[in-house]
Amino acid sequence: MTSSKSAKRGLGRGLSALMADVRPETDENAPRPGAGKQVQTVPIEQLHPNPEQPRRRFSKGDLDELADSIREKGVLQPLIVRKHPTKSNDYEIVAGERRWRAAQLAPLHELPVIIRDLSDDEVLEIAIIENVQRADLNPVEEAAGYRQLMERFGHTQEQLAKALSKSRSHIANLMRLLQLPGDVLELVQEGKLSAGHARALITTDDPSVLAREVVSKGLSVRETEKLAQGKGSSRKPAQRAPKEKDADTRALEQELSANISMAVSIEHSAKEGAGRVVIKYENMDELDEICRILSS
Repeated sequence: MTSSKSAKRGLGRGLSALMADVRPETDENAPRPGAGKQVQTVPIEQLHPNPEQPRRRFSKGDLDELADSIREKGVLQPLIVRKHPTKSNDYEIVAGERRWRAAQLAPLHELPVIIRDLSDDEVLEIAIIENVQRADLNPVEEAAGYRQLMERFGHTQEQLAKALSKSRSHIANLMRLLQLPGDVLELVQEGKLSAGHARALITTDDPSVLAREVVSKGLSVRETEKLAQGKGSSRKPAQRAPKEKDADTRALEQELSANISMAVSIEHSAKEGAGRVVIKYENMDELDEICRILSS
């Protein structure tokens, strides 16, 4: 049984040492210099897909296109496999199921593979990594992949950004989309809303209603941001007469505001010895900067 310590090991073998074996799909069948030293040839009928593979849908058009390339050039990039857990002499595909499917259409009888000794957790981890590097991935699928890597394997946004050659803000912005209701996420997956449209709706009271309005009117991202600002929160708190702040509090507010280039308000209760700090941001870039400061 996998311990919680190993499940949250940070950058383990699946994310670091094996990153070189998982190429983005935009260059999926490109040759890899030096990989031939470890390559073996295996009959195609001895290869089996990973039942835990996160990717369930394979475009017929894309498979046909890759099959044409394979007929002309062969499979230039080996599949990553491990010994099959229940079938002797057979192998389970860790990375490269799309190539395996296209090779059957070609048709080929043997495929080049690199055999790795991997645990179930590592196989799932690599499958998710391969999945988030797909060129045709929609923002919601990509965000879900990042969340899996963080929640199941304990990776941070910084670690993922470094290993996957993404910016931390890119990962943070996509994961923020997962706060939206399912019907809005479905519109993003269908391509009716862009990630920019969806981000503008995150802080609104009823993103589902606004999302439908955005789609029906064909609003731009900028127009959606203006719409969201006008309908952000209908639940306004009761207004209280503002208390006069002492000079030290005002000076601290000014210092913090100058340091982060955003408005800062300190609400401190001398009686209770507690309070809150409120930072006002004007756009998503400023929110990203706040997240960067707090996580650094």
